Amino acid sequence: MSERSPAIVIIGSGFAGLGMAVQLKKSGFNDFVILEKSRALGGTWHDNTYPGCACDVPSHMYSFSFELNPGWSRMFAPQPEIQAYMERTADKYGVRDHLRFDSHVEAMEYDDAAKRWDVTLTDGTVLRPRAVVSGIGALHIPSYPDLPGIERFQGTTFHSAEWNHDYDLTGKRVAVIGTGASAIQFVPQIAKQVDNLVLFQRTPPWIQPKPDRAIPAPVRKVFEKVPAATRAFRNGIYWALEARAVGFTIDPRLSAPQEKLARWHIKRQIADPELRAKVTPDYTVGCKRVLLSNDYYPALTRPNVTVETAGVAEVREHSIVTADGTEYEVDAIVYGTGFKVTDALGEQRIVGRDGRKIQEQWADGIEAYRGTTLPGFPNLFFLLGPNTGLGHNSVVFMIESQIQHVLSCLRLLQEREAVAVEPKPEALRAFNDRMHKRLRRSVWSEGGCQSWYLDENGVNRTLWPGHTFEFWASTRKAKAEDYTFTY
Repeated sequence: MSERSPAIVIIGSGFAGLGMAVQLKKSGFNDFVILEKSRALGGTWHDNTYPGCACDVPSHMYSFSFELNPGWSRMFAPQPEIQAYMERTADKYGVRDHLRFDSHVEAMEYDDAAKRWDVTLTDGTVLRPRAVVSGIGALHIPSYPDLPGIERFQGTTFHSAEWNHDYDLTGKRVAVIGTGASAIQFVPQIAKQVDNLVLFQRTPPWIQPKPDRAIPAPVRKVFEKVPAATRAFRNGIYWALEARAVGFTIDPRLSAPQEKLARWHIKRQIADPELRAKVTPDYTVGCKRVLLSNDYYPALTRPNVTVETAGVAEVREHSIVTADGTEYEVDAIVYGTGFKVTDALGEQRIVGRDGRKIQEQWADGIEAYRGTTLPGFPNLFFLLGPNTGLGHNSVVFMIESQIQHVLSCLRLLQEREAVAVEPKPEALRAFNDRMHKRLRRSVWSEGGCQSWYLDENGVNRTLWPGHTFEFWASTRKAKAEDYTFTY
């Protein structure tokens, strides 16, 4: 393998990059490198180390289908366990030697004459692969709200994805901004140690009970001895989760039992009618991500916790002032405001054929053929690209489906003895039109909320509008007639 010209460059070593690397090796492609900006593999499961960080998809489903883990300790694994699983997978399948850490990709430009990509790293290194697989995912650029006066604040501030473990929250007055998937995990943990916590909530999430429990040692032993039992357990989880898609994508009224469960959860855990009203959403369940927690609502009832629904009007040197004039003295601000999801791809410096920037290609919104390939950008493949996210099942399933699609494209290149492949514009248009027709009638568009699923024009560029088995079936084999080949 040439140092400067591996055949394939994979960007990112989260589930997407790791899964791609394993399947490349299994398929006989060994000339590749994995570029990882951090100092360890794992992607979002390496970056996010906030208190209480855990998966909100059952562990047996949130893992590779080719590498079942009979030893998950809980139904929903904590972050260190997921990170350890990924490390073991990398070792088992021999991809460790392909990893290159502290390698942040600054820009990618397609060389029309050489039919190669110039992949430039921040240290000035340039790699020249034939193909690039982007496995950067959507959950890696922290999103910060624009708080008036935040530059004046004299205390400590940090985002949940960049948790400051050196700052001791014990006895402090803490403001938490945001009530998303991360916040509902760390708020119950830090509420126990802080002196006072003010939770600034813009829109309450729908939260259901989390069916989390330790998996008993005898059960883990059975899973270890009988792999078919592990597979059957995983399949059961898959179909249970898959059933939720009907209410999200076909008719929101079919989600009525889910909303009933969430309302019962509020009623059971919060006695105060005023607090109940604050945390009860006014939009259809599923419009924003449905969250799972058993300890979030109880944390909000603690005497040292205040839920504030008035917006932030101003941040001062040692306090936050709300729109109604209430002032809260705080020592620290913790952002639980999620990630720049629709911007994660669009902000990259990528230049395709004929000098076309990806921002020009996506001037009307990000899109990709089957969420994976793009006209004018030969041999560039996106894992977890536009509209491959999920609101109901494990995104690892989608990643594995896309990986098989990428391999199918690579095999087409080999069979045709071509050097580059890209989708035809008309194939992308037909695919996108069909998909967005379905998305327009989904709960994410019609549910009455603003969510990170939507771009600035209110178009859903994030989620797949159907069942995951539909996506799997449509991506298994690339259709040669939908692509243009360069020889």
